[in-house]
Amino acid sequence: MAEFLTDVKTLRERARQEIDKGPITVAYGADLPRVIQVCNEALATEIVCTLRYKRHYYTATGIHAESVAAEFLEHAQEEQQHADWLAERIVQLGGEPDYNPDTLATRAHAEYDQSTDLVEMIKEDLVAERVAIASYTEIAQWLGDGDPTTRRLFERILAQEEEHADDLRSLLERLPADLNRGG
Repeated sequence: MAEFLTDVKTLRERARQEIDKGPITVAYGADLPRVIQVCNEALATEIVCTLRYKRHYYTATGIHAESVAAEFLEHAQEEQQHADWLAERIVQLGGEPDYNPDTLATRAHAEYDQSTDLVEMIKEDLVAERVAIASYTEIAQWLGDGDPTTRRLFERILAQEEEHADDLRSLLERLPADLNRGG
């Protein structure tokens, strides 16, 4: 069993000296300003995804729209939860969540979509999920052991994004072939 590197007395002294840093201790090994920036970019991504899914939920039409729209709504709610988790983590890290609507789309990794065709909606949502999966995988790997809490948050979100991508792929597979060809 490995020995602790720092004795308890030293840990207590540091905790008292740096009380204003909240959860950030000397053991924090990541680039804090960059982590906050990356979290704000992910926050923007989740907000854009929430808005895209909500638009698709309300504008989906056609014989297959009801079940697809239900999936859009569920995904919108989960994307909003991701945004809330990220905002909470940004504050824990001593940052400020950036909800500025003027720069939201430029900071987001995903794009907003105004498709009116049901199949195109699903495809655009699937593309956005795939972008989030690739991006969040890289972020989790980049964080490594430097910030295990934020890494676990991205891994938690990543798992749901993968589930969303699988749901959307399944929707495409279940729709009649003539819809997938645009006919």
